[in-house]
Amino acid sequence: MIKPQLAEFMRRMDKDSVAIIPAAREAVRSHDTNYRYRQNSDFFYLTGFEEPEAIAVIAPSKEKKFTMFVRPRDLDQEIWYGYRAGVEGAVRDYGADEAFTIDTFDEKLAEIVDGPEVLYYAFGHTTPEMDQKIIRQLAQMRETNRKPLEPPRTIVDPSSILHEMRVIKSAEEIDLMQRAADIAAEAHVEAMKTIHPGMMEYEVEAMLEAYFRKHGASGSSYTSIVGAGGNATVLHYIDNKDQLKDGDLLLVDAGAEYKGYASDITRTFPINGKFSQAQREIYDLVLKCQMSCVDMVRPGVRLEDLKTHSIEVLTEGMVELGLLKGDPKRLIEGKKYMQFYMHNLGHYLGIDVHDAGRYYFNGESRPAEVGMVMTIEPGLYISPDTSRIPEGFNKDIPAKYLGIGVRIEDDVLVTENGARVLTHKVPKDADEIEALMAK
Repeated sequence: MIKPQLAEFMRRMDKDSVAIIPAAREAVRSHDTNYRYRQNSDFFYLTGFEEPEAIAVIAPSKEKKFTMFVRPRDLDQEIWYGYRAGVEGAVRDYGADEAFTIDTFDEKLAEIVDGPEVLYYAFGHTTPEMDQKIIRQLAQMRETNRKPLEPPRTIVDPSSILHEMRVIKSAEEIDLMQRAADIAAEAHVEAMKTIHPGMMEYEVEAMLEAYFRKHGASGSSYTSIVGAGGNATVLHYIDNKDQLKDGDLLLVDAGAEYKGYASDITRTFPINGKFSQAQREIYDLVLKCQMSCVDMVRPGVRLEDLKTHSIEVLTEGMVELGLLKGDPKRLIEGKKYMQFYMHNLGHYLGIDVHDAGRYYFNGESRPAEVGMVMTIEPGLYISPDTSRIPEGFNKDIPAKYLGIGVRIEDDVLVTENGARVLTHKVPKDADEIEALMAK
C-alpha cells in the first residue's frame, strides 16, 4: 500500500503527467569512506525508502502508477553493507506497482517520458549526471520528429507541489515529531542536571547525542551548538571546543532526528546553576518575548506579525536595560535592534530542520494554518568585543551585559485552539531551571 503522501501527490499532479524523483546520492567523506547516508527529504516523504541508488517514477494516469528503480539484492554486498530491499521488497514493503533494478533505468527512460504532457523533475537538485541524462533524452526525442514520439511539453519542479504538502503535517507525522521533541527535551534536561564548571563544550555535545541515540533517534537533526560564555553570542557556533567557566551562561541548541523527523530546541542556562542579576535581566526579557510570541500563535496569524511582535518586545526591553537608547519606534524603523537580534523569529520544522514551504505569497506574509509546525526562537546576543560594533550602532553598552548570549527555542504546532508546544518537557522559566540544576 502506498503512503498517503504519495497518493495526495498524485492527486495534485497534472492528470497527463509523470514525475521522476531520484534518491539522494552517497557522499564521500574522505578517500574511500562515505558520510552516514541520509535520504533525500522529498523522496523519503513520498516513499519512506531509505536506500541510495533509487528512483521513483510516478504516473497517475497509468495502470502502473508507482514504479521504483532500486539496487538488486546482492549477497556479497549485503555481507559488507547490510540488507537491501531489492525489487521484491520495493513492491512488497513500499507499495510500488512494479520495480526494476536501477541499472535498467536508462533503457526505460524513453518509455517513461514518451506521452505525458508534463514532466515533474527538479533540475539542479539531484546530480548533474541525472540532469544531463534527462536533457539528452528529451532532446533526442524532439529531434527524432519522424517517429511517433511525444516528449513532455512542460517541465515542472515537483517541489511546487511537494513542499506545500510538507508544510501541513498529518497526525502520523505529528506523532513522530512529538517523539523527536520528547527525546531532545529529555536530553536537554539531562544536560542541565549534569553540567558543571570545568567541563568541555564537546563533552556536553557528546552527552546530548549519546542520549539521542540511546533513546531511538538516528542522531542529531543538525550539528549541535554548545556555546559557553562569549561563544553563545555567535549564532551558529559549532566548534564546541572550549571549557565551561564558573559564572558564564551555556547556550545549547540541539535537536534529535527520529524516523526521519527533526526536533530543534535551544535553552540557555547558568553553568554554576545560578543566574547573575545581569544574566537574569537579559534572560527574562528573551523569555517574555518568546512566551508572548507562542501565545500569539493561532490559525490566521501572519508569520511576519509574529516577527514584528518579537522585535517590539525586545526593542522596548533593550531600551529599558540601556542596550539601546532612544524611542523604540524610531529604533525599530532604523533597525537598530539588529545589533543584538539579527535573525528571524523561527522557521518551519519537519523532515528538514529548516523545513520546506513558502513564507510569502505575492509578497504577502503567509498566515499560520492548522498542522504547521514551526520554531519560536528569539534571542539577544551581546558580543564581548565592542571594537567590532559597526558604525551607527550603540557602542555605549553596560559592561555587565557584555558576552551574554541568550536564545530560547521551542517547537510549536499550530492547532485550532492555538499553539501546542511539542518541546514542553524541558523547562525555560529561570526559577525552574535553577531548581532543576540545584538537584
